[in-house]
Amino acid sequence: MTLRNIAIIAHVDHGKTTLVDQMFRQSGAVRDNQRVAERAMDSNALERERGITILAKCTSVMWKNTRINIVDTPGHADFGGEVERILSMVDGVVLLVDAAEGPMPQTKFVTQKALALGLRPIVVINKVDKPDARSDEAHEEVFDLFAILDATEEQLDFPTLYAAGRDGWAVTHLDDERKDLSALFDLIVQYVPEPAPMRDKREDMPFAMLASMLERDQFLGRVLTGRIEQGIIRPGMTVKAINLDGKLAEQGRISKLFSFRGLERVPVEEARCGDIVAIAGLQNATVSDTLADISLTQPLPSLPIDPPTLAMTFSVNDSPLAGREGDKVTSRVIGDRLLREAEGNVAIRISESDERDAFEVAGRGELQLGVLIETMRREGFELSVSRPRVLFKTDENGNRTEPMETVMVDVDEAWQGIVVEKMSLRKAELQDMRPSGGGKIRLTFSAPSRG
Repeated sequence: MTLRNIAIIAHVDHGKTTLVDQMFRQSGAVRDNQRVAERAMDSNALERERGITILAKCTSVMWKNTRINIVDTPGHADFGGEVERILSMVDGVVLLVDAAEGPMPQTKFVTQKALALGLRPIVVINKVDKPDARSDEAHEEVFDLFAILDATEEQLDFPTLYAAGRDGWAVTHLDDERKDLSALFDLIVQYVPEPAPMRDKREDMPFAMLASMLERDQFLGRVLTGRIEQGIIRPGMTVKAINLDGKLAEQGRISKLFSFRGLERVPVEEARCGDIVAIAGLQNATVSDTLADISLTQPLPSLPIDPPTLAMTFSVNDSPLAGREGDKVTSRVIGDRLLREAEGNVAIRISESDERDAFEVAGRGELQLGVLIETMRREGFELSVSRPRVLFKTDENGNRTEPMETVMVDVDEAWQGIVVEKMSLRKAELQDMRPSGGGKIRLTFSAPSRG
């Protein structure tokens, strides 16, 4: 059996979830009448309502003699704290683009990360059966986007498929017979390389894996997901966690080892290098830590966790209407819930506030914190929240620094002066100006978060 690891990228409502549902059905991962497959990648209620991917997820399908691990990627920048580490688990990406709309902002964010890591893309022009589809123009816009994002010549020579995810077919040419997704499956197997650890034959080396995702399970505790970079792992093995500084974070035994089979995370007795697995049994290890055999002393190279840029104060609800909407109203239960969130979501940091019965919650953006607030509200929590505030830091010279954001604006050429003027009022500095295709100009600014 061979193995392929891919990530799938798409903007909101471009048909990613529908296409993946069809991949599950046609590969035999689920039955045609199995309703659990509907919008399988959007398993979170808020994801279904808002139409965005919030949580990264791993699934897999079998095609002939190849197992294809699929990693779903968050598209919004607020949930991009893990994007680089998620993409480090895969060896290729499938970029899904609506035939009518072409590349959109959330497409560009993750695609830029993927191209920077050297991943070769497969482009799928979706919804070509729509009346307003413009497949050729969308293809050209994707090429222009890759060129703007400084893709290599190899990445610019990408294969393209035309598809209708709702109907479950993909073809190489628009006049080909439209029957199923076999063209997509075959292209993934032929075009995406084997995982690097398998190509380099690292199976006989001591076990090492970089933790790329973390979640909290009420029965298993911490569950760490990543790609095995070398060696073989089995349940019961003793491993240690090494942080980015090379220091020992923890040593313990693997209690459970999981691999991904379709929609399920199933226990296995052995996993080899190149596979994406989930491990339970460690209590302190976190994202970016190296899980390794006890004989290893050096961590695998990894990017540090992006620091928070905004903070809000969460406190008990002290209004006259307190206790009418929820049943979890005390500071103790609110604090416990926030600490559980921080354990599974490494992009959020929790600390006690100077105010009484209050906690400071820091994250990457307002959308990320807003999703946390809405999730807690639906769980029956009542709380008061402050307005977001920017987190400032002091450097080694005693100077106060603030987080800066890169803002990219695509605008018609006639309006670029107005945009530059408005951004300048918010203390943004123009860094770059270049054509963006379709008669538009792309303006790149460096702006303070408080702008």
